Amino acid sequence: MQYITTFWSYISNSFVKYNLTVIDVLEMLILAWLIYKILGWIQSTRTFVLLRGIAVIGLFLLVAEILDMTAILWVAKNVVSVALMAIVVIFQPELRKMLEELGKNNIFRLVNLGDRMNPEGKFSDKTMQSIVKACTIMSKDKTGALILLENYQKLTDYVETGIEIDAVVSMQLLVNIFEHNTPLHDGAVVISGDRVVAATCYLPLSEDMSVSKELGTRHRAALGASENTDAFVIVVSEETGQITVAREGVLSRGLSPDQLLEQLSSFRQKEDKAEESKPRRRDWFRSKWEERKQNEKQQGSTEKTEG
Repeated sequence: MQYITTFWSYISNSFVKYNLTVIDVLEMLILAWLIYKILGWIQSTRTFVLLRGIAVIGLFLLVAEILDMTAILWVAKNVVSVALMAIVVIFQPELRKMLEELGKNNIFRLVNLGDRMNPEGKFSDKTMQSIVKACTIMSKDKTGALILLENYQKLTDYVETGIEIDAVVSMQLLVNIFEHNTPLHDGAVVISGDRVVAATCYLPLSEDMSVSKELGTRHRAALGASENTDAFVIVVSEETGQITVAREGVLSRGLSPDQLLEQLSSFRQKEDKAEESKPRRRDWFRSKWEERKQNEKQQGSTEKTEG
């Protein structure tokens, strides 16, 4: 108890001594969180290696400053503007990924910005059972497969890289698409609602350096798609026959058919809850807006009366 009292006293005295406010503390917490997230992001991408190269150059320039190497310092000062532009170009993929992560943040879904949301993205029990049966058959036969289920975020960029199909999802169709030596077996299948939209789609590979070396291109593509979108991605390994699910940049490996069905059900329920909550959020914002307009009208009428 004494330690708690001493700590609280120290905190209180710090507020008085440095004239801190609650906003100041909030700012420090936000900055600490941002620095933590940026460092974690840097460590998990190629950015860490690039930053080490920049640190070496910085160290070299520091030595040049200490030893008063005027020619090197003159060159460094004249190329600094070009160097800044070069840094933006070099880090372009990493910056884009960071902005995509920010754009996927749930806070933006509260106001339903843009046309990102896909109202027809839900799939039926029949589709779910067909996917599980197809994955079970392909797992037993060790047939490689890569399936994306569209959520809120449209997968148009991936669909455009493949061949359009637009057919109802069925176990037979999925098994035939991924059958060896067929024209459509290479690449990913994209499913939206109860329909197979496209096949042979190309996906971005994950740049996560911590991914196991045991995983092949198909798993890295699944992980990359789940990092860049909110899709539900299913992988069947051609080597082991294992069923893997990728969601939000996380792989769940070695799933049984029952576990796959459970994950699909969880994914669909999450979709349904989000769809149900959207009208409530819209109604809340609308009521607040109408309340504000009503208050402005009342204030205006009061001012006229007083005048």
